[in-house]
Amino acid sequence: METGTVKTDGEPLWTGLPPGLLRMRRMLLVVWLGLGTVVVALLPGLLAGPVWALFALLPLAGLAWGWVLLGRNWRSWRYAERADDLLISRGVLWREETVVPYGRMQLVEVTSGPVERHFGLASVQLHTAAAATDARIPGLHPAEAERLRDRLTELGEARSAGL
Repeated sequence: METGTVKTDGEPLWTGLPPGLLRMRRMLLVVWLGLGTVVVALLPGLLAGPVWALFALLPLAGLAWGWVLLGRNWRSWRYAERADDLLISRGVLWREETVVPYGRMQLVEVTSGPVERHFGLASVQLHTAAAATDARIPGLHPAEAERLRDRLTELGEARSAGL
């Protein structure tokens, strides 16, 4: 796919996030709520009786609900490179679209924590002069994150030279 292109109807070409981000988030959900389920089942079950172990159904319900919500949230994230700016769109209930002009970018970082590295992911963090307009694209493949960082840095330097 070519970057910075626009479809015939004037809408930019959006790029979604890779499925590795969804797998990572769902694995974290299972780990934490799985531990919560065990604790909620064992403690009341051992201390107050086996009937109280039914409270373990609450974290399991949270796990099922979170599984669906994580999928919807992951599908909502997308970004598009246009000629003069980068668009980042996200959100299911409250949609948020951030427009970051290339000339306003001061710093573009690629970060990857230990869990992200395990899943082969990295995030791109964009810093602008106004702290409120900082933007982030999570869960990219490291090669795509580095390509995006290099492209945005190059475009930012070219656009800011005219200021």
